[in-house]
Amino acid sequence: MTRIGRRFKKKRSASSFYLIIVLLLAGAGGYGFVTYFEGEQPQIEGKTLPRYLGKKSVVSVTVSDQKSGLRSTRIVIIQEGKEKEIYAKNFPRKGADGTAGTTQEQINIELDSKALGLKEGEAVVQVEARDYSFRGLLKGNVSQLSHNVTIDTEPPQISIIHSERYIKPGGSGIVIYRVDNSEKHGVMLNGNFHPGFPLIDESEPKYVSYIGLPYSARKITEAVIVAVDAAGNRSSKIFAPILNKANQKRDEINVGDDFLSKKVPEFQERYPEMEGDQVQKYLYTNRQIRQMNNQKIHDLCLSPDPKRLWTGRFLRMAGSGKAGFADHRTYFYKGQAIDKQVHLGMDIASTKHVEIKAAGTGKVVFGDYLGIYGNMVMLDHGQGIFSLYSHLSQINVVPGDTLNQGDILGNSGTSGMAGGDHLHFSMLVNGIFVAPKEWWDQHWIDVTIDGPIVDAKF
Repeated sequence: MTRIGRRFKKKRSASSFYLIIVLLLAGAGGYGFVTYFEGEQPQIEGKTLPRYLGKKSVVSVTVSDQKSGLRSTRIVIIQEGKEKEIYAKNFPRKGADGTAGTTQEQINIELDSKALGLKEGEAVVQVEARDYSFRGLLKGNVSQLSHNVTIDTEPPQISIIHSERYIKPGGSGIVIYRVDNSEKHGVMLNGNFHPGFPLIDESEPKYVSYIGLPYSARKITEAVIVAVDAAGNRSSKIFAPILNKANQKRDEINVGDDFLSKKVPEFQERYPEMEGDQVQKYLYTNRQIRQMNNQKIHDLCLSPDPKRLWTGRFLRMAGSGKAGFADHRTYFYKGQAIDKQVHLGMDIASTKHVEIKAAGTGKVVFGDYLGIYGNMVMLDHGQGIFSLYSHLSQINVVPGDTLNQGDILGNSGTSGMAGGDHLHFSMLVNGIFVAPKEWWDQHWIDVTIDGPIVDAKF
């Protein structure tokens, strides 16, 4: 090879080397620029920010940056041009590769609007997040979220129009009240919530709450109207009903082998988890399945129709009463007490497979088999009032049907925990079993419900 060729080859090798160096430097510079000068802004998630800030409120946001990582976050409330800082945090750089190491932060702040000196009215919650990018003269990319809120620290105002003077265990009644600017309201009675419904229409701030006291109550531990507004402010108003004594019968029921041989297979088919002998399976049914059934019934009462669908007294099926409400039963097998339960309805017997009528106008919310109740129908009569018909031999309705008072819904039978053909009838107020006799009595309806409602409308 000539000297000129060698010189050209050497020069070309040097050029390739320098080109590789330039490319490497350019690549490193590009990587560094992309890494340290990335332009993606931090993300602020504020979908759960409240519309109102009350006396005590929570502000929750999520900030994140998946590129260079979070540098700082700041939250202020702006009102009348003045800022009040409620949160500020700086995040240390943890990585040497251009990332801070903190890619997401969940922020939950409990606020006291009055302690912050906020005034009633409009304000803005502003969230700012900054990352570790070298953009913006090394200050990083920045995101801002502005959210309009209303400062409202005044609780709803409650005034009582009518409240029950007397009530007994298993008894029902109503409370009528006025409340302004409330999102949720009703009556708390011995730990059970009874929602309020418009007495006239949505434009009038008068409400009626149907209440029921559990059969097991020994005293009134709580009787208060409560109201919570959109800002979370809560107010309450106590009323003081007097507890009357209720006569609750005690009864003894003998459980024989013939009854067990007929009933246990019915329950075994639907609840295959039962174990043991006939008596053990019966006890499982009378205890655990009864409890599950009653919970299901309670849950069916949680979303009542907001309108009152019924008028006048509820119908009582013609026939002789076989068992009463809140009868305390002791069950015996071969002379030995094996269980105790409380009967939560009225048993009425007539002829075999007699037609069962709707006690009041309402909507069918359940029509199927339910454990100890057998074939059962439940009607929603509106504003928390429900009726229950069980041990049916036949069901003629389906959920969603609307029945007028007196419409046929099925036939009596012996399904479930029934020894003979009869109807088990129950009344419920917001999931609380109550005495049906009150609801069958027109005088009780007039004095306890309709009379006070008419008076309260004026």
